[in-house]
Amino acid sequence: MIYLSASEVKRNFAEFLDQAQKEPVTIQGQDEDLVVVLSVVEYQRLKGLLKREFQEFCDQVGKEAEAKGMTEEKLSLFSEHFS
Repeated sequence: MIYLSASEVKRNFAEFLDQAQKEPVTIQGQDEDLVVVLSVVEYQRLKGLLKREFQEFCDQVGKEAEAKGMTEEKLSLFSEHFS
């Protein structure tokens, strides 16, 4: 990861954009990280990973609930009761 100050980004914006296409760039303010800039390709990759991980989590919760006797019918009754 590349670290640049906000003033460096302002002075060399075109170079900053080129760097962000290759790897994430952290923009720093006064003694703190402000933002991380990612390429669209990297952003989409990370977003896809999160979706897959969330789906795997949901599938696992569903399997555990089913193993403990939860059914669609019971879930529907529960939902109707609290609606």
